[in-house]
Amino acid sequence: MNQLSQSFTIKYEYQVFFTENLFDLSNTLLNDFLLIQKKPSAPVSKILFVLDKGVVEKNATLVKQIESYFKQYNTVDLVPHFLIVPGGEIVKIDEIYVNQVLKAVDTFSIDRHSYIAALGGGALLDMVGYAAAIAHRGIKHIRIPSTVLSQNDSGIGVKNGVNYFSKKNFLGTFSPPAAVFNDEIFLKTLSDRDWLSGIAEAVKVALLKDSAFFEWIEAHSILLAKRDMPAMKYLIWKCAALHLEHIGGADPFESGSSRPLDFGHWSAHKLEYLSNFEMRHGEAVAIGIALDTIYSNVSGRLSTAETERIITTLQTLGFQLTHKMLFISNEQSPLVAGLMEFREHLGGLLTITLLNGIGCGEEVHEIDISMLSISAERLNLIEERKLY
Repeated sequence: MNQLSQSFTIKYEYQVFFTENLFDLSNTLLNDFLLIQKKPSAPVSKILFVLDKGVVEKNATLVKQIESYFKQYNTVDLVPHFLIVPGGEIVKIDEIYVNQVLKAVDTFSIDRHSYIAALGGGALLDMVGYAAAIAHRGIKHIRIPSTVLSQNDSGIGVKNGVNYFSKKNFLGTFSPPAAVFNDEIFLKTLSDRDWLSGIAEAVKVALLKDSAFFEWIEAHSILLAKRDMPAMKYLIWKCAALHLEHIGGADPFESGSSRPLDFGHWSAHKLEYLSNFEMRHGEAVAIGIALDTIYSNVSGRLSTAETERIITTLQTLGFQLTHKMLFISNEQSPLVAGLMEFREHLGGLLTITLLNGIGCGEEVHEIDISMLSISAERLNLIEERKLY
């Protein structure tokens, strides 16, 4: 008589759409989605747009297109004020930006039946998703990713967050979006650096889950490096499909310490910070993948032939696989601190995914610092001499 208990299940469901020219007046995809969500007896909802400044600058008519779209399709009321904020990691570092979103929610009376639509790269989507999740305990969030990285990875997932205490994603939520709209038109205006950066996450998920997909990337690496759009469209679709399959698995909200899709990320997060975020996330992930691949080889898990294939593919794509901070002399080295921070982020138990083969990951709970030092030295030598 001195205990009560309860258990309940909540079903989460969202769709990832692939399209071109989302806001063209002939494209009814977004309006069709909003119509389906509309309840007959409910008042008209609102939609607030938060836009990446860099995307707006490269797509001069974007704001007018959105205005014209919602003038023609008035299923929801467009908030006339567009919140335009910088893209990149700064929006996750400086709390002024999440506060701007929350202020707009309050000013324009955005309630739980309304929408916040974020259009931009992964950092902006992370920040806006976090703001949407904490305002009124959850406002429906629509993501419109504008980069390769956000269309194939971060923008389609269930995580949101901002940086705090100089630690990446220290504050965050697990809150799925209402929907994701991948518009290939935004890929055409990306810099070469941003085009390349997002491919790292596709290499990562292929190495963990699908050897045939890695072979496809390996065979198409030159085309991808040359900005072949059909190749990129397939890469994004396949990578997104593998991510969604993983999210639908046993632990979508990561209640345990297992983070298999963070292969290569423990060092990547630290390298981003050590470079003062001058390094793109995908650039850091490529280095992290290379480091953990070589560690997998040094520790006897991965064959030398497979290691060479992975490193060569990353190099052919155009990634630089070294950085001045990629050195490990002892347990006090700055990069090793990233291991400890990763352990804390996971909840105390260090869980690192390594490779037993291409398409075959293995979780380990210890990293040998001497082997890690050898791996970093070997990677620096490989990149310097282009041994593969």
